[in-house]
Order: sequence, then structure tokens, then C-alpha cells
Amino acid sequence: MAENPLRDVRVRQAISKAINRQALTDRTMEGLAVPAANIVSPGIFGYNDALKVEAYDPEGAKKLLAQAGYPNGFALTLHGPNDRYINDDQVVQTVAQFLNRIGIQTKVVTLPLSVYFARARTGEFSVALLGWGTLAGDFGLRTLVGTPNPATGWGSWNWGKYSNPAVDKLIASSLASVDQARRETYAKDAAALALKEYAVIPLHHQYATWALRKGLKYTARTDEFTFAHQFHPE
Repeated sequence: MAENPLRDVRVRQAISKAINRQALTDRTMEGLAVPAANIVSPGIFGYNDALKVEAYDPEGAKKLLAQAGYPNGFALTLHGPNDRYINDDQVVQTVAQFLNRIGIQTKVVTLPLSVYFARARTGEFSVALLGWGTLAGDFGLRTLVGTPNPATGWGSWNWGKYSNPAVDKLIASSLASVDQARRETYAKDAAALALKEYAVIPLHHQYATWALRKGLKYTARTDEFTFAHQFHPE
């Protein structure tokens, strides 16, 4: 194509509106996830509860594509891993079905993790699935939407090479702050700005699950770690 349609924020917004996250979590994820509006999950430092899950609006998505100059859509390949996240192959297939419904002819390619990450990080893929866990929102933002800079490590997983100096400034202010309340405000503002521009398109937060024998109790952790000392008799 003469131009990359994904550089247009209206196209990225159309993709987001095309995805029925409730159906994705209920059916594809079999209830083991919740729709996402943030990069980090609820309960993680920097989670911005003012951000709302994108409403499923395929007709609105089609209008945005038309406004962006793609009334008949376009074709792309959606990549994802097939052995890393819960139902990851099915998630990619489901998203592709939603995109096809708004006129984006979507082909799916899934790969083993050992191959997938290496190729994704070199920029081979147009649209790709990534999951991320972190203990703080600003840590995740620095890695996922910060302007790539090999010297500092910023944007090391920013596959789309998104860059916004205002977002970078907010992330840097958050990371440098010694006041926790102020730090969190900066992190929330950075997330709001990056997601307003659809730097990434959040899909869902998957649940971490544990199976225990009768008589044991373990309190689920959002970071998915399992520590032996935290198991207790029921």
C-alpha cells in the first residue's frame, strides 16, 4: 500500500471498536478473563479506573475506516503466539473474525513462542498479540509505549514504534517522583494519553488460576507468582 493505514489513529480506533471484548472474554476465554481498558490490570499501581472499556460498535468502526480513506477496508495479517497465553491461538482467531466483519480482510498466523517473540521484536509483524505483566503502570508504559531508545532501554517492547514526547515526559515524571500519589497521577495521565491515541489496543486481563488438593488454600496473586510459604491449611 502507498501508506500504512495503521498510522492513522482513526484506523486504530476502528480496530478497537470492532472488537467485542465481552464476547471474547465470555466465549473465547471461557470466563477466565475480564475486558480491558488499561495496559495494567485492576489492583496494579497506576491502573486508571477513569478509562472505560471500548464499546463494541462495528458500524462506528466502518464509518471511521471510511473517514480515514478506507471505505472498502484493506488486508492485513494478524500474528500471535500459540503456546504462551490462555487460549492465545483462539484469541487471535476471534479478533480476526471481528476485523473481517468491518471490512479488514484479516489473515491469521500463529507461531511457537520461541519463534514468535524473536520475529515480533524485529518489526516483522503489522499487528501482533502481546501480553504483559508488571508491578507498576509506569514500568509497563516505559517498556510498551515509551519512545524506543536502545541506550536507555525505553520502548524495548514497543513493537509499533509509537512515540509521543508528552507521554514520555509523563512517564519520566512518574518514574522520578518520590511522592507516591503524584507518581500514580503521572502514570495514570500517561496511560490515558497513550491509549487515547491507541498506541496499543487492550483486549482483556486473564485470570491466574491455581488447582489445589483439598485442605489447602492459596490467595490468588495478580502477578501470577506462586510462593510455597503462602500456602495455608484451609
